[in-house]
Amino acid sequence: MMIESSPNNLDLRVGTDAQSERIGGLVFDALVKKDEHYDLQPWLATSWEQPDPLTWIFHLRDGVQFHDGRALSADDVVWTIESLIDPAHGNLITSKSGNFASVTSAEARDRLTVVVHLKHADAGLLFNMSDGLFGVVPNGSGRDFGLHPIGTGPFRFISGVQDKEVLVERNPGYWAGEPKIERVRFAVVPDAITTALELQKGSGDLESNAITLDMVHALRNERNLATETGPSSVVVYMNFNVQDPILRDRRVRQAIACAIDRQAIVDAIWRGKARLANSLLPPEHWARAADSEMASYPHDIDRAQRLLGDAGFPARKDGIRLHLTLKTSTDETTRLMAAILQQQVRSAGIDLQIRSAEFGTFYSDVTKGVFQIYALRWIGSNEDPDIFRYAYGSASFPPKGGNRGRYSNPRLDALLQDAAGSSDQSERRKDYVEIQQILAEDLPGIPLWYPDNEVIHSQRVDGIKPIGAGDFDYLRSASLRTPH
Repeated sequence: MMIESSPNNLDLRVGTDAQSERIGGLVFDALVKKDEHYDLQPWLATSWEQPDPLTWIFHLRDGVQFHDGRALSADDVVWTIESLIDPAHGNLITSKSGNFASVTSAEARDRLTVVVHLKHADAGLLFNMSDGLFGVVPNGSGRDFGLHPIGTGPFRFISGVQDKEVLVERNPGYWAGEPKIERVRFAVVPDAITTALELQKGSGDLESNAITLDMVHALRNERNLATETGPSSVVVYMNFNVQDPILRDRRVRQAIACAIDRQAIVDAIWRGKARLANSLLPPEHWARAADSEMASYPHDIDRAQRLLGDAGFPARKDGIRLHLTLKTSTDETTRLMAAILQQQVRSAGIDLQIRSAEFGTFYSDVTKGVFQIYALRWIGSNEDPDIFRYAYGSASFPPKGGNRGRYSNPRLDALLQDAAGSSDQSERRKDYVEIQQILAEDLPGIPLWYPDNEVIHSQRVDGIKPIGAGDFDYLRSASLRTPH
């Protein structure tokens, strides 16, 4: 299988990039697992209850083993949680600690029972213990655990070479059923054209959303290949550094939104295979505000120019009003998108410079706040409304969360706290609708679109069914056809 970049850290307590969460999701098991409607189902935890708003009790599955033969117990779950909330446990520094900020402590009541104590009610905690976001590690696992991860998942880690490959093989004793595929090599192929050629030649078996839609279209007639398509929960977005002297004024951010013709980009790059996004939440989500409830920014160059003029940026003789820089990875689709954005916003008088870097360097800059604007995707974590706390809450500045643009709004923080403390879904929805209305007005970032899942695979691979977040979960049940 060909992937665009190396995972940053296969320890799911630390890794937040797509490759870490997708490959890590095969090596580790979570306490609960999302179904196709984003409802949470039993996994390593067979059941759970809340005797009061500040206490969760989890009952673990018996007979589960780590890849090294150790039996899973409550002590392992307790260590995993405690290491996320207390640096003394494993000396771990991770942005995911913010997901567990409500947790005071975890304790093992007996071998298979875990009790989690909270400082305050947190309705989003269970989602943060789900697949891709959370993986139970053995008791005592420290900060270098990601170099040689040991989980309970369907595949066990064999080796990894930065910028080259990650090798996993099936876990023959997997409690949920042994995978049919014996071994998977995740080959790092940053260049989309090379990925397409490897598929065409038959030297690569599988790619997931790693090549442009033009290439997908071109490969449809290859007899040795098949394409699987489905709607996606992944959202492509742009984010602003709101501490920046130019971007501090929301009228500038709104002007950029007006200058972008999103549908034209979807038609040009995605061949229409994407849905426009006005929120980070997927369209089907229970907490998503309706488009009619939020401020919108249809393509309107005149409005963009008025907003920039009002913000104190008159047009010079050459028509340019201001200069900005957009940082992206070297991903081919993202670079194409950036090139079109550059042309579109120039019509409003914005000179947009593009700075592309390989993913590790780009992501490092993003988390350090070394950017004016960047483009990325939320993958999986936007299937829970807690994404708004993680991405835009005042307490979520890195390394404690993903609020990389340093946006802060007291009303938004109060609504987030209220929503997290309520178990009434209709009340939570009211809070989240207002949160989305504030974000649509302030525009610390621009949700762009939800691209369809496009997976191309060789005909010798069977059972590939892509789902919402674009994860690699189908490798659990996929098989290889016997050659005739």
